Amino acid sequence: MAIFTHPDRFENRHIGPRTRDIQPMLERCGFATLDQLIDSAVPAGIRSEIPAGVLPSPRTERATLSALADYAATNTPCRNYLGLGYYPCVTPPVIQRTILENPGWYTQYTPYQAEIAQGRLEALATFQTMVTDLTGLPIANASLLDEATAAAEAVHLAHGHHRGKRSAIQISEDCHPQVIQLVQTRCKPLNIRVEVLPTDLLKPNAEHSCVIIGYPGSSGVVNLPKSLPEQCQEHKTLLVVCSDLLALCKLTPPGEWGADIVCGSAQRFGVPLGGGGPHAAFFALKETYKRLMPGRLVGLSKDRSGRPAYRLALQTREQHIRREKATSNICTAQALLANIAAAYAVYHGPEGLAAIADHVHTCANALAAGAKRLGLGIRHDTFFDTIVIEFPSPAAADAASARAHAAHINLRRHGDCGVLIAAHEGMSDHDINDLLDVLAGKDHELHLDELAATPSPIGGELIRQSSFCQHPIFSSYHSESGCLRWLKELERRDLSLCHSMIPLGSCTMKLNAAAEMLSLTLPGFENIHPFAPAEQQAGYAALCDDLERWLSAITGFAATSLQPNSGAQGEYAGLLAIDAYHRSRGDEQRNICLIPTSAHGTNPASAAMAGMKVVGVACDEAGNIDVADLRAKAEHHSSKLAALMITYPSTHGVFEPTIKDICQCIHDHGGQVYMDGANMNAQVGLTSPGFIGADVCHLNLHKTFCIPHGGGGPGVGPICVAAHLAPFLPQHAADAAVGPVSAAPWGSASILTISWAYIAMMGTEGLRKATEFAILNANYLAKRINEHFPVLYTGPGGLVAHECILDCRPFKKQAGVEVEDIAKRLMDYGFHAPTVSWPVAGTVMVEPTESEPMEELDRFADALIAIRKEIDAIENEHITYDDSPLHHAPHTAKDVSATDWNRPYSREEGGFPLPWVGERKFWPPVNRIDAAYGDRNLFCACAPVEGMEA
Repeated sequence: MAIFTHPDRFENRHIGPRTRDIQPMLERCGFATLDQLIDSAVPAGIRSEIPAGVLPSPRTERATLSALADYAATNTPCRNYLGLGYYPCVTPPVIQRTILENPGWYTQYTPYQAEIAQGRLEALATFQTMVTDLTGLPIANASLLDEATAAAEAVHLAHGHHRGKRSAIQISEDCHPQVIQLVQTRCKPLNIRVEVLPTDLLKPNAEHSCVIIGYPGSSGVVNLPKSLPEQCQEHKTLLVVCSDLLALCKLTPPGEWGADIVCGSAQRFGVPLGGGGPHAAFFALKETYKRLMPGRLVGLSKDRSGRPAYRLALQTREQHIRREKATSNICTAQALLANIAAAYAVYHGPEGLAAIADHVHTCANALAAGAKRLGLGIRHDTFFDTIVIEFPSPAAADAASARAHAAHINLRRHGDCGVLIAAHEGMSDHDINDLLDVLAGKDHELHLDELAATPSPIGGELIRQSSFCQHPIFSSYHSESGCLRWLKELERRDLSLCHSMIPLGSCTMKLNAAAEMLSLTLPGFENIHPFAPAEQQAGYAALCDDLERWLSAITGFAATSLQPNSGAQGEYAGLLAIDAYHRSRGDEQRNICLIPTSAHGTNPASAAMAGMKVVGVACDEAGNIDVADLRAKAEHHSSKLAALMITYPSTHGVFEPTIKDICQCIHDHGGQVYMDGANMNAQVGLTSPGFIGADVCHLNLHKTFCIPHGGGGPGVGPICVAAHLAPFLPQHAADAAVGPVSAAPWGSASILTISWAYIAMMGTEGLRKATEFAILNANYLAKRINEHFPVLYTGPGGLVAHECILDCRPFKKQAGVEVEDIAKRLMDYGFHAPTVSWPVAGTVMVEPTESEPMEELDRFADALIAIRKEIDAIENEHITYDDSPLHHAPHTAKDVSATDWNRPYSREEGGFPLPWVGERKFWPPVNRIDAAYGDRNLFCACAPVEGMEA
């Protein structure tokens, strides 16, 4: 069989094992051919192929980049003054080059193994510090998905804070429309009434869990609410403020006048528009609510040597632990984009940020003054960057809008006679002149220097008096060389795919090829506002149409929505589609969701948020769904059964042969089957959720389809559905059956270019081969280490799917070695640990992916085998656990080079445990971190200059 073809085929670069490696790997697995292995591993009853002719023939890298350049050129970037929380901004080139376009930053994994993620954690702590300073609140998280979903998370927090006993919220009609729509989407399943009112009519009472206002409002108006904070306090209603970080450089922060939660988008801190994303949302709150904080929180702790060290704090809030009791299903962030925003703040410093804010405000104020001199009205007396210009009639406003369109300028209509202009950082005198010409209908004769001298409408209690960004980090790296060295130093303290494989089960850390990444920063993709006119987004529309058709064909479904901007959002959107389908048929009572006990924690959290009641289904000793228990519970809940949520291959890493029977059982009782797409890397080209019998699945494009993890985000989680669920895909339309689940219509549009490129370069055959080699690599690795670390679950013939679970539980009893010790010791060998203690405590889940070559698989296997020998040494009493390298892992360069060394093993054994380690040594920057200390002494900002007391 010919494994590889033409040398220009991208699959030859994407797939790790070389032709010479395939036969030895197959022999280790006990097979003569790859076909034989796949036929044995994948049940014959589920085998299917991608329909012929739907996916493109595989393209070369050069041809793919050319096609993407054509799509970018088909978009029409205009000068955007639309506002709505999206602004053109200037990404400092040093940040674009060193973070956004750098695999040392975008291929990192979520910082669960904190000792080898100190650089990124410090950057995220800087983001949190920036947010707390600007909002005036003491606690901020490490980012959320976008502004609209952040506002919705605030609603869920308030609802949970009141233990679900309050039935309504109020939201200002001057919040951004997509924020209002998404809040309505999220409240509907929980029967929370959403009252949309003018800001001055918001009057909370004991029914309301929270009130949401804009500051500034979507219309640009800036007012301090006079009595609202007191009214909220009187009724114990949380006050949520949607704000803007740049505006808060000039305005009194909401934390100083009574806000409980402040959220918004950090996009304008150096992150391109990108058709709507990815962008980091910020979320800050009072300390009272810190235990309910959604998403991730970076905290400062200490390592064993007493040195300050960052880690993720309060991890008991994670959905994998709280499951259906979670008030949020968020398990990701926008870490890469938050890091860019933090670097932007460091690059400019407080004086630079204030100067940018002043520039933006001066531009808006000059436009307002010019409009008044032209005889036009200004709707609001106080504003920061956004003004609404009142024309004498709708016809006059229409004419101005037409002139703007002809000049390739995007303005937003606001009411019958209003035209909105939102100023931004990149505006120049030329832009202001052109805008005044549009307003005047002719060349104007106004003098910009006079307009710029117009007194600011922001004064008195609106003007910020408090300082911000005073930590030395914000005043230390303003030169290009200084900023570059700081960013590279952070990068050096993080392990990424640039260093070694990251073998995380269920997380699929595969190759993010350079050719897939190059196009996302093209101006035609970068500079598109998500709510620009459709004709300006023709390139995005064509690309998204391609991707929707391709993903539908790959999954065996009829339609796809690209809107969900994380896997958890995809889960939620899929369940909303199922619920809306049942309701459309008059089956409002169907609210039971069956979920295996082994499922991802986001599954029950998503079901609870969708208004469903979770019923667990047992798993048998082999890790498969207990079919008898499933049938019994489906029968018992038949009249109320809404859905089954299932992962395939199973969460335990095997192909369950009964999957079709399981799906049929659910359908027999009127339910729908939701398939979690986390393990699609074992399906593509060999089978599909639609063929198996599912009705909807989400896909993690940041897993199977090569969008990088970005150190904990971005992610994309589109949903693919059968034809009967297609009418219930999320939309921004007012009359949609299911409203939006993300702020922008295409979610994180710019990074869809990555998955488009991957599929275009791989083609149907290449995608199938990728899946086959993922299965080969997993089984090869499992066979190599099974003697030392038994594989807990296998399918027929002792085979696994694309991942395997290694049983480490006996080591605790035999040698006192915890699975955490193995994870930390792997750092000394230059590896990130596999997924630890999930889905089974005391185990590790390994997924090598198809991208890793045999040499890397062997290095990882050798590291594990060497660690097993270290465990043997403890078991055989050659060394005690307390004296062992496992107990002291990870070893830092400072440890190994210290003058004093009083351990019974050598320095070489500690820092260079195998011969090849020294050739590619990655030094963990800190020793093992004290997690409990960090939670007892919660500190979630940049480390103090003087350090911490041990």
